Amino acid sequence: MSMLTPPGMGGQYRITGDKYPRMRPPRRRGRLVVAIVASVAAIGLIGWGTVQLIDVFTGGSGRTSASGPKADCAGKVSASPAAAKALPEPGRITVNVLNATERSGLAKETADELKKRGFHIGTVGNATQQYDKKVKGVGILLGPKASLHSALPVLATQLAGADQRTDARTDASLDLILGDGFKSLTAKPDADKALAALSNPTPTASPGSTGKKSC
Repeated sequence: MSMLTPPGMGGQYRITGDKYPRMRPPRRRGRLVVAIVASVAAIGLIGWGTVQLIDVFTGGSGRTSASGPKADCAGKVSASPAAAKALPEPGRITVNVLNATERSGLAKETADELKKRGFHIGTVGNATQQYDKKVKGVGILLGPKASLHSALPVLATQLAGADQRTDARTDASLDLILGDGFKSLTAKPDADKALAALSNPTPTASPGSTGKKSC
């Protein structure tokens, strides 16, 4: 014990200075460092919590990624091209029924059935020289390019297996050219189901997707 230390003080205080005695406890720097670290951690936690609350109330609309908005998901679904726009009703489709076979009366018989099913009938007769007796399948559906994803698929529901083609015609009418393989139109119940499925296609998962929506 120093001779300058007052009796009873023990080692708790020490005498410093060269002019007069000053008494102070030893510095506790460890506690100060711990307090600073704790303050920084608390501020960071508060900031993270604020971001999470904003994300909850805004639905995360502000987040983006390199591939696009967060709303873009891996389970993306798509529909057929024909469903990309409203399909015309049968009554708005004019069908020319042309017979490319050697069986007489086939065009009129088929046209009458299509009329019962709601289609508007145009020309009924024999096929042009380009197709007459040259169609080996059930038939050919022929129309303008604009009908490829609209009127042609609708008419195709009435004759399964028919070949769909387009040409440079300027009107919106379609040709139903009956071939050697033609026996009859698709049964009406089956045609109605095909038309309903065409109008309301079931979404299909994109390639590589499991079908589950994931963001």
